[in-house]
Amino acid sequence: MSFQILGGSTHIRKVPEFLSQISSIASANSTVIQAMDAGKVAGEKHVSFAVRKTLRAIEENYNAAKDPGIEIMRYASGKRQIEEAFSMGIHEGDMDLVFVIMGDTEGVNRSMESLRSVISEKDVISYSSRKRDNIISQFGITEKEIEAVGEEMIPDLVIERVALVDVLK
Repeated sequence: MSFQILGGSTHIRKVPEFLSQISSIASANSTVIQAMDAGKVAGEKHVSFAVRKTLRAIEENYNAAKDPGIEIMRYASGKRQIEEAFSMGIHEGDMDLVFVIMGDTEGVNRSMESLRSVISEKDVISYSSRKRDNIISQFGITEKEIEAVGEEMIPDLVIERVALVDVLK
């Protein structure tokens, strides 16, 4: 199974309608598509690590969510509980978002093309200081941790939280 990550901006008028549109694209291409709030993503390494953890959990049959998209969000959010993972979800209004698309290579490529008509593609995945407060809140990163390792290590602290999701079961 392959995966791709796509980021950009859009305006979501109604979340259920948007999710229905995304679900239609996924179904038409036999893929899994998960949308997440880019403001809580600490870079491509963060998302890729969460996807790899998801694939391993599914392969080894210890996934908490039956839906692979929800499992991706569970890892990406650094939360053990599925309900808490929705803190990485989308909302109405203008927002930056990240899509994870999983499936066979052809399906992933077709889904990516369709999703490009839904968003204005731009780099919203990379960590930046404007994401700092959302990220430290989302992942429970303390100022003492930041003082100990430095601001530039915040994305690594996020990956540490993703890695700990399984340990905290």
